[in-house]
Amino acid sequence: MQTLFVQVKCQLGKAYDVADTAVESVDEVSEVHSTSGNYDLMLTCYLDDGVDIGRFVNEKVQTIEGIRDTYTIIGLKAFR
Repeated sequence: MQTLFVQVKCQLGKAYDVADTAVESVDEVSEVHSTSGNYDLMLTCYLDDGVDIGRFVNEKVQTIEGIRDTYTIIGLKAFR
């Protein structure tokens, strides 16, 4: 299992729409947080091993209406 955190910059006034669409239409998105700072949202995504991360972000995340920019962070190890 691959863990990704995708920070999302939205068009003005679209953050809630983008969050709703990400949760409802992208199965790999586990949760969406609104954030302060340079990005509006952070998506937590879980991909099966071997899934092309770049293709996933390009085709399933960046195509959501209202997204202006993304920044992807690959999780290496989860600690409890």
